[in-house]
Parts: sequence; structure tokens; C-alpha cells
Amino acid sequence: MRPARTSDVPRIVDLVEPLVQRRILLGKERVDLYGAVPEFRVAESRDGALIGAGALHVIWEDLGEVRTLAVAAPWIGRGVGWAILQRLEADARALGLYRLFCLTFEVEFFGRNGFVDMGTETVDPEVYAELVRSHDEGVAEFLDLARVKQNTLGNTRMLKVL
Repeated sequence: MRPARTSDVPRIVDLVEPLVQRRILLGKERVDLYGAVPEFRVAESRDGALIGAGALHVIWEDLGEVRTLAVAAPWIGRGVGWAILQRLEADARALGLYRLFCLTFEVEFFGRNGFVDMGTETVDPEVYAELVRSHDEGVAEFLDLARVKQNTLGNTRMLKVL
């Protein structure tokens, strides 16, 4: 496990694209992935193949989002996703975050790892008023805003308190 580098972006795209095609993950533009490189951790096999990736995006002073958590098909069920999530949680704690959000179809995986369906839970009105100004799609997904509904149908909004 290590922090991502810009040279990893093409491999992250290759890892994520099959999941985007299967509508398991929301697609991201390559330019956005390059901009998010500091948020990513990657997992490599002993021979240097990229076998997993995930990102932690800060939303608010106490709240982060787990984004683009993906594992190569041959490695699913072998602890790679769990290891990435554990690293992202450690990063979140180091940043002073104590809540993590994710928007996912993988409810069982995240549920096993302490996330719960957040239902209609939201934030205090003062915080909402600040967050709603953001252009970040992840913030819009967290707030369950109508403008992202077409991209998030069937996903579950989940939250974990660290």
C-alpha cells in the first residue's frame, strides 16, 4: 500500500473502467483523477501490478468521503479492499475526521466494515448552508441533492463514525 503517483492514473483508469461499465462505480474524468492523486492510496501485488485503489476526500471539518474504492477482479475477497479501507480510515483519523461517507452499491462490504445506511440523515442547517455552495459532486451526493439523482439511483448513502 502506498500513496498514488501521477503515473498511476492510467492504471487506476484501467482498474476502475470495468466497474464503471458494470455501473458499480460512477465514472470520473481522467483530469479529475489527476487532480485527486494526493487523495488516493494504491495497492500493488509483489510483481508491481496495481490491484486496488481508493481515495479519501475531505468534505467538512469532521467528514470525509471514501471514493473510487476498487479492487482488481482476481483479488476480490482476498482482503485488498479491506486493507485499502483501513488505510483510508487511518488517513481520515490523522486529518482529524471522525465520520466517513460513501455512496455505494457494495452495501454488504461497507456494512461489514462498520458503515450504516444513513437514510435521510443530514447535517446541521448552518453546515448545510455552507456545503450546498460546493460544486463538488461528492458533497451533492452526501446532501442527496436532486441534481445528482440521475447518477446515484440505486446507490446507498452510508456513514461510519470512526
